[in-house]
Amino acid sequence: MARTVHCVKLNKEAEGLDYPPFPGELGVRIWRSVSKEAWAEWTRLQTMMVNEYGLNLADSNARKHLMTQCERYFFGDGANVEIPNYVAPEAEKTE
Repeated sequence: MARTVHCVKLNKEAEGLDYPPFPGELGVRIWRSVSKEAWAEWTRLQTMMVNEYGLNLADSNARKHLMTQCERYFFGDGANVEIPNYVAPEAEKTE
């Protein structure tokens, strides 16, 4: 049976992550309060950030930056995602 959480990002009950996404306090906090759906959204955004900014994940400063953005995305005022050349997809038009 899937574990459910009240997702802090989506503000709804949803299927939770199977395990903390990484070690440490933030990983446990995400595991307790973030749904699989919201985590998938973050991983897509994180991938765009890594690619657009050309982040080298072997660099500890780049990893710290991503962790800060992750915490802000879920528990703060949102990640700073000013990604150059990024155009958000248009919302589907309904008639």
